Amino acid sequence: MTATLSFLSPPPGLAPLTDFQLREITGAAGLFALQSAVDLHTRLFVLDASVYLPHYTPVISDEHARALDLTGPEQAMVLVVTNPGETGTTVNLMAPIVVNADTGRCAQIILDGQEWPLRAELTPRAEPEDDTAR
Repeated sequence: MTATLSFLSPPPGLAPLTDFQLREITGAAGLFALQSAVDLHTRLFVLDASVYLPHYTPVISDEHARALDLTGPEQAMVLVVTNPGETGTTVNLMAPIVVNADTGRCAQIILDGQEWPLRAELTPRAEPEDDTAR
């Protein structure tokens, strides 16, 4: 999967960049490289929250939903920025990137007043059980 994303305003720390390419990492469903369309040296790794964090349920304000032209939750793709480190990988749950999957309009939204951590440890994804093995 490859998609063109256009941020409503530059993500924190990446001004003035607003246009990016989202490319899925081969062999890692739900893991993407988010690369600037202008500065090819600027790249983040992001995860599709629905794949890796099924219990992550950030509340997006009506104002943000309107700005992204979201008509319902099924239209939103929620990405979280990953931060690989020597002792493991963390994800930023406090500031997800919310994408209108139909248009590519997106915003990194800071979830004020919600209890999501800035650096949550990413645990291995559980593989579905194979019922045929029983």
